[in-house]
Amino acid sequence: MSQELKLPELGDGIQKAVVAVWHYQVGDRIKAGDDVVEVVTDKAAFSVSAEQSGKLEQILVAQGQEAAIGQTLAVIA
Repeated sequence: MSQELKLPELGDGIQKAVVAVWHYQVGDRIKAGDDVVEVVTDKAAFSVSAEQSGKLEQILVAQGQEAAIGQTLAVIA
């Protein structure tokens, strides 16, 4: 079963964030709770962690690209 790793709510008034760094590459194994990607806003940096263990199947937002709150960043299978 696949899990979509989405950009979570980051705080009041924050609508988007830029992907700063991916800690894993496609094909890497990830454990639940691992920080998968770091995103930055004009206010702070945030880590987004995996909710389930699996393999990073697809990265949908590249490093340096902007994502909206709720947008899928990656797929973990």
